[in-house]
Amino acid sequence: MREISDTRRRRTSTVMQKDPTADRAGGEHILACLSSSPSNARIMHTASRMAAAFRGSFTALYVQTPGSRNMSAADRERLHANMRLAEHLGADISVVDGEDVVEQIAEFVRVSGITILVLGRSSTRRRHIWGPQPLSERIRALTPDIDVHIIPDPASDSDYREGRVHVPGQILSGVSDLLIMGLILSLVTFLGSLFLRLHFAEYNITPVYILGVLLISVFTRGYACSVISAVLSVVLFNFFLTEPRYTFHAYGSGYPVTFAILLATAVITGTLAARLKDQIKLSAQAAYRAKILYDTDQQLGKARGEEEILRVTADQLRKLLGCGIAVYPEQGGRLGDCVYYPLQEDGPREGPGDREREVAAWSLRSRKRAGASTEVFPDADFLFLPVVIRGKAFGVIAVDRRDVPVDVPFDSFLLSIVGECALAIENDRNHKEKEEAAVRARNEQLRADLLRAISHDLRTPLTSISGNADNLLHGGDLMDAQTRMQVYTDIYEDSQWLISLVENLLAVSRIREGRMELRLSPQPVEEVMEEALQHVRGRGHSLRIEGRDPRGDGETLLLARMDAKLIIQVIINLAENAVKYTPAGTEILVGARRRGSEILLHVSDTGPGIPDEAKPYVFDMFYTGRHSVADSRRSLGLGLYLCRSIVRAHGGELTLRDNVPHGCIFEFSLPAEEVILHE
Repeated sequence: MREISDTRRRRTSTVMQKDPTADRAGGEHILACLSSSPSNARIMHTASRMAAAFRGSFTALYVQTPGSRNMSAADRERLHANMRLAEHLGADISVVDGEDVVEQIAEFVRVSGITILVLGRSSTRRRHIWGPQPLSERIRALTPDIDVHIIPDPASDSDYREGRVHVPGQILSGVSDLLIMGLILSLVTFLGSLFLRLHFAEYNITPVYILGVLLISVFTRGYACSVISAVLSVVLFNFFLTEPRYTFHAYGSGYPVTFAILLATAVITGTLAARLKDQIKLSAQAAYRAKILYDTDQQLGKARGEEEILRVTADQLRKLLGCGIAVYPEQGGRLGDCVYYPLQEDGPREGPGDREREVAAWSLRSRKRAGASTEVFPDADFLFLPVVIRGKAFGVIAVDRRDVPVDVPFDSFLLSIVGECALAIENDRNHKEKEEAAVRARNEQLRADLLRAISHDLRTPLTSISGNADNLLHGGDLMDAQTRMQVYTDIYEDSQWLISLVENLLAVSRIREGRMELRLSPQPVEEVMEEALQHVRGRGHSLRIEGRDPRGDGETLLLARMDAKLIIQVIINLAENAVKYTPAGTEILVGARRRGSEILLHVSDTGPGIPDEAKPYVFDMFYTGRHSVADSRRSLGLGLYLCRSIVRAHGGELTLRDNVPHGCIFEFSLPAEEVILHE
């Protein structure tokens, strides 16, 4: 022991003499083992200081064994407190499952790149050659390439013995296990007697009892049944199957050895089978928790909106913990209304009350956990966990502790899921902020384009109106009647152009703000087209209404459900576009026809048409293309955008196609109305 202590002292001294600023590649990685020991907090503090001194990372590891579920309430609370302390000190909490704690630590050291291991001094003393080896010696043997620091542990000299006696599962789970054990032993004894009557050799009968012990280990819980069945199998074999029968005597000199081997074999196989069952349970639990984490990550990735994210988180926590979950969303820096998700198997039950809401509000303000199993409001029925990331709190999740206490490994997974929830909410808010920023930037761009277009395109008509008015004021008496009439006409046309522009701007503004109201009613299509063409200036173009295409049953009147004023504006804009962008003499037709339950209206021309590269953009706001206008005025590019918006509000769609052999056709649909004749 002195040699071991001296070696330990030399290695510790060597490590502590290192230059704290001299980092290895990637820095030192400190590992401290979590336990329910009262002195484990000291180990966590020491590991944290070493990580700071070496500028390395700090991991706290807890190994869950099959016997962990037998931990007392006091030990469980200390373990939770030590885990919270390690988390507060900046450690990454890791939980692994296994039966041999030392082997699990050694394997974690190998796969995680641990360079320094911090342990508490074990109270185990090797009093004889076959006695248990101290934990520190086993660690050194399995991890010879890392530095191991042994921290003095006052608990080693006290009465604290958590984890010293390993009892996986219940010793006896009830009468059912005893009945199963008795039934299997009776069956194997009967088979042994049958084999003996058939003159089977004894070495063929012995495995039957070993098989019985294995079956008992499989179908019962705990070690006790396996051990008791091993002893009873030897007794039954001696009593029923050896000469003399029905006595505990044996004639053969080798029977004591046979019995001893049978007993040892039965005990070992039963013990191994029971341990294997415990290990299978741990593996199944680990697989289930991993599946919950994977499903949570997938579902949170698909969730949209904070409400859905919190709902998904609550559902996953219910599956993981098997208890009710309450959610308090953050709203404007304050605690929102509670949404309680009870455990379905137990049916609805009452959620958190006003007292719990105060605890949740404290947890949100302080960004710390509170409630059951904590030092803050420990008498609460719920465990409150703030949904926090990078100092931002997005709400509080409350775990109902009235039914099932949160176990240590679940506590780690619980924190992971809550962290995933916080990250998902942060990403969702960032996404919304980016979308809002993009909308604001787009609106600013539209506003800048509008101001630029207005400042450029209003100058020509306003200059014309101002100049003509000045000529009339200062030289009107010198003009002949024809000249004055031309000046009046120019002023009127320019003012009408400005009025049309302002109406389009106001209509576009109403559409973008969602304030456009439709007054729908059945209207005769021909009258609407005629009313629209009365407001269009021909400028040498041929404007006419194309003949209707009746359905063949004598009907010539077409009725459509529309807001007549808005549809007139659509036809005016389409016809004026054709007038502006086609040479004089071009024929412009406005027509309508019926197609099923729709009325199709179109405005066509025989002008030069629109280039193919410009067609995808003609309905965009402020798009004007490269066409020149006869009066040198450039359009703001609002007309077709406005037309499309009005038609879509009516449930139709405005389309553009070529007019063979040349020209354009703008066509849109309106819902048809049946003609009702009153005789």
